[in-house]
Amino acid sequence: MDIARHTAKVLGFPEPAYTVVERERRWLCHKVPHDLVIRTEAIIDLYVTGTRLRLREARPVDGAPAKHRLSRKADIDLHTRLVTSIYLPEEEFAVLVACLTGARLQKLRHRLKGFPAVLLSVDEFRGDLAGLIMVEADFDSAQAMEAFPMPDFAFREVTADARFSGGYLVRDGLPKDVLPNTL
Repeated sequence: MDIARHTAKVLGFPEPAYTVVERERRWLCHKVPHDLVIRTEAIIDLYVTGTRLRLREARPVDGAPAKHRLSRKADIDLHTRLVTSIYLPEEEFAVLVACLTGARLQKLRHRLKGFPAVLLSVDEFRGDLAGLIMVEADFDSAQAMEAFPMPDFAFREVTADARFSGGYLVRDGLPKDVLPNTL
């Protein structure tokens, strides 16, 4: 991990051994590049009120078993965050969903092929955020992240705009200066 132990501790991550560094960039898209999709999951996120916790159900649309996890994230900067996650069996997930309060975000996540050394997915938002389509790229290193060009099916990078993070979107909705017909 290239994040200083002190920084991790200040953010409430005293044991870096249980923490992963997430490096990502995000862009807006007009449509999902369906010819590149290799897998799709229906995701429901519960952003737990008053915390940095997110409870996620990721259910593959092909009928495979869902994955459930409780995660805690803390931003280092607009591109980098620390994440800890606990994977949960269905029964424990159900208990937490029943006990915790928060705001829900729904989306389809489409994993894409053809991008070696980077995990690329397109999120197609549902509910109040319907019409928002965003591509997200996850990287193993800061160098790979900086060198990666905008995908040709994207039109605007929003990595540096915190209003396009899941926590902001679920709390405040689509940024007011981004009209649905401009997406």
